[in-house]
Parts: sequence; C-alpha cells; structure tokens
Amino acid sequence: MSTTNKFYFESVAIVPPPPTRFTLNEWYLNNRVQTRQILEQERLADKILAECNRKIEVLTEITATNKLEVDHKIQEKIQDITFVNNEILKQRKEVCSEIENLTIYNERIMDALHNLQQRVLAICQKCLIFREGRVGIDLCQDDVQRELQKEAETIESGQIMLRRMLEQANEQVRRLRSTTYFMDRDLEDKSNVLKIDGQNLMINEKSLNLSMYHGFTPLDPANITAEEWERFTMENIVKSSKEINSARSLRTYIDILLKQVIEDLENQYHAVNEAFRRRIEETKEAKTKLEVNHSEITRQANDMTLNILKLEKTLRENEGYMALSHTRLGNRCQRAGMELCRDLVETRLVNEVRELRENCNALQQALVEAQASLRYLLKTQIKIEEDINVKTNTLKIDEVDCMTLRQSMDYHAY
Repeated sequence: MSTTNKFYFESVAIVPPPPTRFTLNEWYLNNRVQTRQILEQERLADKILAECNRKIEVLTEITATNKLEVDHKIQEKIQDITFVNNEILKQRKEVCSEIENLTIYNERIMDALHNLQQRVLAICQKCLIFREGRVGIDLCQDDVQRELQKEAETIESGQIMLRRMLEQANEQVRRLRSTTYFMDRDLEDKSNVLKIDGQNLMINEKSLNLSMYHGFTPLDPANITAEEWERFTMENIVKSSKEINSARSLRTYIDILLKQVIEDLENQYHAVNEAFRRRIEETKEAKTKLEVNHSEITRQANDMTLNILKLEKTLRENEGYMALSHTRLGNRCQRAGMELCRDLVETRLVNEVRELRENCNALQQALVEAQASLRYLLKTQIKIEEDINVKTNTLKIDEVDCMTLRQSMDYHAY
C-alpha cells in the first residue's frame, strides 16, 4: 500500500481558526451592556418577586375565602337536607300512622261485611225460609214478609256500599305505601348526600388520601338545578300531605258510612220486629177468637147431640102412642051391629091418630134438621180446629223460630 493511500484512510484533525480579536472599546462597551442587562434583570426579578408575593397573598386569601365559602355552603346544604329529612320523616311517620289506621278501618269494614253476610243476612233469609212453612190462609204476603224482604234488600245494599268503600280504602293504602316507598328512596339519597357532604366538611387541604383527578369526564356531572331539587323535594312533601289528607277524609267518610249503614239496619231491624209483634198479636187474637168459637161450637154440638137424642126418644114415644091408638082402633073395628058406630071414642081416637101422625112428622122434620145442623157444627168444629192448628203453626214460626233467631242479630259500631 502506498503512503498516499495510507494517509487517505487516516482521520484528519481540523484546526480551528484563530480567535477574533476585539478592540478595547468593544471590550468596554460589552462590559457596560452586560452591566445594564444585569441591572434590568435584577429590576425585572424584583418586580416579578413582588408580583408573585402579591399574587400568592391574594390567591391564598381567595383560596381560603373560597374554602370558607364552600364549607359554609356545605354546612347550609347539610342543614337544608337535615331540615328536609326531618320534615320527610315527620310526614313518613304520619303516612305510616295513616296506613295503620286505614288497615284498622279495613278490618272494621271486613268485620261488618262478615257479620252482615254470615249472620244478619243468613238470619233474615232463614226467617223468610221459616215463614214459607206457613200453611193455608196464613201463607200470605203480610207486613212481616214485606219488611223481611226490605231488610234483605237493605243488608245487600249495605254490603255493596261497604265493598266499594273497602276497595277505596285498599287503593288509598296502596297509594300511601307507594308514597312511603318514594319517601324512603328520597331519604336514602339524602342520607347519602349528608354522608358525602359531612365527609367533605371534615377533610381539608392537609388531609391524607387527597388525590388529583386527571380523567376526561367532568367532575360536575349534575344537570339538575337547585330550584328543581327544591321543587322535587317539596313536591314529595306536598304529595304525602295530600295523601294523608285523603286518608283522613276517607276515614271520616268510612265512619259516617258505617254509622249510616248501622242506623238503616237497626231501623229496619226494629221495623221487622214491630211487624212481627203486630202480626203475632193479630194471630194470637185470631187464635183466641177461634178457640172461643171452638168452645161455643163444641158446646152447641153437644147440645145438638142431646137434642137429637131427645127428639129420637120423643119420636119413639109418639110412635108408641100411635101404635096404641092404632091398636085401639083396630080392636074397636071388631064391634058388631049397631055398636060399630062413630061415637066420641072413635072420633077422639081418629083425631088422636091424626095429631100423633102430624107430631111424628114434625118430630121427624126436626130430627132431620137437627142432624143436618149437627153435621154442619161438627164440620165447622173440624174447620176451626184446622184454623187453630194453622195459627198455632204460624205462631211457632213467627214467635218461636223467627223471633228467637232474630235475638242473635247484632249491630254495633264495628
């Protein structure tokens, strides 16, 4: 390898040019410029230091003021939520009280319905069924029957009104429970806010576990204004107040309805009992008259029987006398000659026979009439006995069966 090629591959060191030579004036000028720049920098630094100190003081004061204001706002918010919570708790307590009261009223209505259905209406229907056991002429549409049917209608109409009221009360209880559900949710949310704001109020800039947020989602996602929050809270309180007032009005109406239904049923109950009393008195009076008539008819039948026996005896006696007269006339027919004449004895015997025949005919006619009268009296006696049995059966149904059963009918204030 040649020497030229060897130097070609060697590294070449670059020699710097010689430094520039400045004049003495330039050196003095440079010193003055640097001094001036240093002074300017010192003045600017003093100005910046003063401005920074001022900004530090101002910002520190603003920060402290902002923190105090935020603390104050948090305290105000806590007080507002606490006040609202207390109001909601008061309203919730009243709502729960109304739920309990309405539940008791529902039980009263169901008690009334059960009593009307299982006891009162059943007794009324049994009375109607018992009275179908009347026989003969007593099976009539009397005042008792009409009042019993009216009582059954009154009981059924009262049941209809009570069922409607029970549905309204159940619906009101459902609405009150719905109100408590939304109040509980609101209380839970507000309790969470109290916990959060109470924690925020306790921490400060020197507390541990503080962190900086570097995310992209905004830290103030709230899109509900304070006015909307206040309106929502007041609407819950106002709604609960309306439901409480509705429940109280409903309870008052239930009291009035129960009182009215009971009064109507009691009035009809007394009307039915009064109709029973009048009908029982009428039946007893008719039965007493029938018994008196039966006694009189029995006496007359006995007298008529004795009269018939007397007539038969008298008729037999008259027939004996007639046989005697006929025998005498027959014996006198055996007279002979001029002795067979119409003398006074003959005339008297003939007249006696005629009178006896007329008497027998009269007695026979009287006997026939007496026997016919006896048959009519006995038939009337049997008819009266049947009527007495009918009245006895009616009295048993009305006075014993129905009135005894109706004594167990109970109306109270439920």
